[in-house]
Amino acid sequence: MNTESKSRYKTTNWSEYNQALRQRGAFTIWFDPQMQWSATPTGKKGRQPTYTDIAIQFALTIRNLFQLALRQTQGFIQSLFQMAHLDWNVPDFSTLSRRADKLQPLLHKSAKNPQEDLHILVDSTG
Repeated sequence: MNTESKSRYKTTNWSEYNQALRQRGAFTIWFDPQMQWSATPTGKKGRQPTYTDIAIQFALTIRNLFQLALRQTQGFIQSLFQMAHLDWNVPDFSTLSRRADKLQPLLHKSAKNPQEDLHILVDSTG
């Protein structure tokens, strides 16, 4: 029987280690209240889009970041808006599903395991 012991890393500064673990989950979302969340009429025939591409991309980014289902994404964004005191309508799950084919989330692969704080900025520049 081989009883080789693995070398273990011993933490000596627990308060710093705990702070680093807490910081891994930190993220900030910045909303620009002047942002155009609702789409302007295109002038084309048919139903006009309700939400801008930026709004859909934001929702898809949140979905991708937290690995949520579409209905969960809708509820999560609604909660964010309530906490931010924003009176914006939230795209429903069917709208997100339809428009997800044409739009991709604005999230780099490295953002899922960030080495630093994660900041998401939602403003009129897209």
